[in-house]
Amino acid sequence: MNALLTCAGRRSWLVAAFKEAGCRVLACDSSLDAPALHGADAAFATPPVSAENYTDALLALCEEHKAGLLVPALEPELPLLAANKKRFAEAGALALVSSPEIVEICYDKLASARFLTGLGIAAPASYLSPEAALEAGTRFPMIIKPRRGVSSTGIEFAENAEELRLACGLLKMRTGDDILIQERLRGTEYGLDIVNDMEGRHVCTFAKRKLRMHAGQTDRAVTVKDEGLENLGRIIGENLNHVGMLDCDLFVTEAGCTVIDLNPRMGGGYPYAHAAGANFPAALAAWAGGQTPRPEWFKMKPGVKTARADLYVQLSE
Repeated sequence: MNALLTCAGRRSWLVAAFKEAGCRVLACDSSLDAPALHGADAAFATPPVSAENYTDALLALCEEHKAGLLVPALEPELPLLAANKKRFAEAGALALVSSPEIVEICYDKLASARFLTGLGIAAPASYLSPEAALEAGTRFPMIIKPRRGVSSTGIEFAENAEELRLACGLLKMRTGDDILIQERLRGTEYGLDIVNDMEGRHVCTFAKRKLRMHAGQTDRAVTVKDEGLENLGRIIGENLNHVGMLDCDLFVTEAGCTVIDLNPRMGGGYPYAHAAGANFPAALAAWAGGQTPRPEWFKMKPGVKTARADLYVQLSE
């Protein structure tokens, strides 16, 4: 199986995981200096995701190198790939992306909150203006974020009404997008990898308790066995019907469980499940090849604590 990993960037772990799963790894990025490219079997430079010819460039790579699986890495890619999923299939590549409608539900944080509350799952109360948040009696501190932001980009915090109005104005000027205001949650943060098959049927959920965050990413975590969290993942997976993996972030507080984010891709939290015995890349390769994955690939050992670490890659002599 030839697997094309897009926007590989620093994701050397992803390249290694797919190679261990028996794939020939093709990796691409807008820069050939991206560290992960140097561990791939073949590396390619592509236009940036924002370029008009980005999708066509990926299609050309799939056709020329007979990629059977396309694995995206970044949220901004997903709407493009979702809209062109049929074209990739015609080129012989299974694109790991859900429908445009599902991608939009996850990408739009307000739509995500409405989807979750419709299932009876708690999500943060969300407001589009400082006035609406203040009138609703939202407690400080408040968190201000782009309505369609990713990876904690652009997030601000406000301790009072003056800071709230200032942060909202600055963020809207900086991003040009709608802003979302929510009460900042305090509690224990968890990450779920909600796994569906290629038809959108729920398979399993991997749960991890986050021990340390850095720059919006999970820096240290421990795997957990929790029937409540696994049932939550099942409810989301069965109702959203996403394809492949959904990265879900939530807080557990004294009031219960509140889901704060849905990201319809293999997120940065998956390696913690992989280190504990899960093997989603192998399952993907099996699905793409028309085979049945092994049951043990959807199991992980609880209590495994893992931390991210820096890796230095020599780019030239």
